[in-house]
Amino acid sequence: MSLEYILSLCVIGFVAAFIDSIAGGGGIISLPGLMVLGVPPAYALGTNKFASTCASFTSSMTFIKYKVYDVNLLKYLVFGTLIGAILGVKAVLLLDSSKLRIIIIILMIFVAIYTLLSKNVGNVNNFKGVYKKTIVIGLIISIVLGFYDGFFGPGTGSFYIFLFIILLGYDFRISAGNGKILNFVSNVTSLVLFVMNSKIIYSAAIPMAIAMIIGARFGTKVAIKSGAKLIRPILVCVTIAYAIKMVFDIIK
Repeated sequence: MSLEYILSLCVIGFVAAFIDSIAGGGGIISLPGLMVLGVPPAYALGTNKFASTCASFTSSMTFIKYKVYDVNLLKYLVFGTLIGAILGVKAVLLLDSSKLRIIIIILMIFVAIYTLLSKNVGNVNNFKGVYKKTIVIGLIISIVLGFYDGFFGPGTGSFYIFLFIILLGYDFRISAGNGKILNFVSNVTSLVLFVMNSKIIYSAAIPMAIAMIIGARFGTKVAIKSGAKLIRPILVCVTIAYAIKMVFDIIK
C-alpha cells in the first residue's frame, strides 16, 4: 500500500473512533471510507469490524479506568449481550438484514428528535439501583441490542446510550460507558465470524486499528470530561446522519 493510502486509512479511523467513543455511530465514517478507498464490501465489513473492535476495547478500558460505568448492573448484562450477539450472527446467515432498514431509519429519527427536545434528559444520573426490575430491563436492552449488533449493527452504540438514559435513568456519561463496554462484547462476537470466513484485509485493518485506538482514547477522555453538553449534540448529529445515509442506500 502507498503512504497516501495508509494515511487515508489512519485519518478515517481516527475520526470515526473519536466520534464513536463519544456517542456511537463511527461506522458511518469508517465503513464508507473503506469502500471509497476500494475495499470490496464484504471485506470492508470485516476489516472495519477488526479495527472498530480494537477501538471499542480501548474505549471500554478507559471508561473502566475512570470508573464511568456501573459494574453492579453490567455483570448481568454482559451475558445478555453475548447471547444476543451469537443469535444475531446466526440469524444474519439466514435472513435478509436489508429489511430492517426502514425500521431503523424511523427509530434513529425518533432518537434524534427525542434527545434534541428533551433538554434535561441524561443531565443527571437518576438510576435507582440494581434490583430485579432494573436487571430485567437491562437484560432486555442487552439481548435485543446484542442481537441487533450481530445481525445488522448501525447505530448500536447510540441506541445503548439512548435506552440506558430513557429506561434506566442513567446520565449521558454512565450510559456511554455502559454502552461501549457492552458494544465491545458484541463486536468481538461478530469479529469471530469475519475471521472464520477470512473477510479481513489485515494490511488495511492493522494501521486503521492503531489510528482508531488513538482516536478512541482521545474521544473517551473528552466524553468523560464534557458529559451531556458534548454527548447530546453528537448523538443527535450521528443518528440523523445515519438515517440520511440509510435513506440514500435504499434509493440506490
